[in-house]
Amino acid sequence: MIKLLALDMDGTLLDHDKKLLPETLVDLDKARAAGVLPVICTGRPLSGVLPYLEELGWQGKEGYVIINNGATIYSTKDLSIHSWSGLSQEELILLDQIAQESTAQLTVFDEQDYLVVGEEPSELVTMDAGLVFTQPKRVELDQLLDSQAKIFQAMYLDEKKALDRFEAEYGPQLAKYFEVVRSQEYIYECLPKGTNKATGLSYLAQDLGFSNDQVMAIGDANNDLEMLAYAGWSVAMGNANEAVKKIAKFQTGSHTDNGVGQAIREILLPANQA
Repeated sequence: MIKLLALDMDGTLLDHDKKLLPETLVDLDKARAAGVLPVICTGRPLSGVLPYLEELGWQGKEGYVIINNGATIYSTKDLSIHSWSGLSQEELILLDQIAQESTAQLTVFDEQDYLVVGEEPSELVTMDAGLVFTQPKRVELDQLLDSQAKIFQAMYLDEKKALDRFEAEYGPQLAKYFEVVRSQEYIYECLPKGTNKATGLSYLAQDLGFSNDQVMAIGDANNDLEMLAYAGWSVAMGNANEAVKKIAKFQTGSHTDNGVGQAIREILLPANQA
């Protein structure tokens, strides 16, 4: 029986306009009524999730969201941190050194802010911050280190061709010290080593007393691969990339056609009635 439904957001739960389809909301309510706990599992920071929690009606209710690509788990009841992993000061110094050698801008997430280290935010960074309903703020490295803030993840942002060169030059070095993923063509992410959506999801599932064969995960992109490999019930969106479709056990419709709802109706609910 499936007890936990892990949902990526962009390209999965949200359509191409970053909106929740009304029919998806109806199908998610059906999953809840069947005793399944839906959990958002996203690379977004908290600011990029809160408006959707309100629309879903989940804020203030028992539940969880896994954000920052698995680095942070928040309770939806009171928005307290359930668990987290973060980057050390030494790791932040290394990330900044590489940023200074490249054209990519280094950004980091703490509990509240989208921070740009040592530079004024570029138009690309400002655009990306807008997608998660916030404005980027400049912070100097020494200020960041002195603040003792919890830094959950870092991202390098640049135009695609420049980031292709960045990944080729610095990717092998960064992969030695961080969990890395090219989550978008303009974003190269660095998380604490061993941290990804699967680690966050498995920690939460175990804490709730669920085994991986009681977990369904739905995703579309590279940062969903580990999560899909972990879940006993793995579903690729119709718009997913080929790597995701290859690893998933099932495939559903696209994010513009309520693929999440289709997976709930055609896979999850029948499995729980068997």
